[in-house]
Amino acid sequence: MNQAQTIALYQPLLHTIAYNLVRCKEDAEDIVQETFIKWLSVDQQKIENTKAYLIKAVTNNCLNHLQSLKKKKEECLESVSEAIKHFKETNLAHLDLDVNLAAAFKVLHTKLEPLERAVFILKEIFDFDYEDVQKTLDKKKDHCRQLLSRAKKKLSEETSRINFSLPDSSKILEKFRKTCALGDPDELINELKNDITGDSGK
Repeated sequence: MNQAQTIALYQPLLHTIAYNLVRCKEDAEDIVQETFIKWLSVDQQKIENTKAYLIKAVTNNCLNHLQSLKKKKEECLESVSEAIKHFKETNLAHLDLDVNLAAAFKVLHTKLEPLERAVFILKEIFDFDYEDVQKTLDKKKDHCRQLLSRAKKKLSEETSRINFSLPDSSKILEKFRKTCALGDPDELINELKNDITGDSGK
């Protein structure tokens, strides 16, 4: 069996394994592709069982991917925590979920551009898939992926120089609270679109 036949034979199985582990079609496809690229670069004559090798390789790659995602989420939470530390003591006197939420949105408002913010909120918080994000914001899926990646990178950066005097963020936060309470994201989506076009508050 040549390399092309091997890839055609095992790709469906590896994709199923990867998807079951990472629960994201795009990430699973990328991991399987990376696994095959690595397999093509090694001395395949030294591999006794190609199927077992590929299954183990794709599993390890998935676990590394999940560990990387976990680290990024922890960095994002640390970023928000750092932001909260820069509030005045009067703002921290009644620290609760609502205050944490307001702090998080101020970080989003400060560090992200409107499009990045919209993609991050829809994809990461409300678990929209890329197809829904594309339809909602009228942007191509690849562009949405780039925006999300850029947003995550920005949120993982140092936050100590942020200025939190940002009253315009309150409208999105208000719609976000309403969405969480009523389960209807339409008003939030409209506000995110207004934010992108610069019509927010008009």
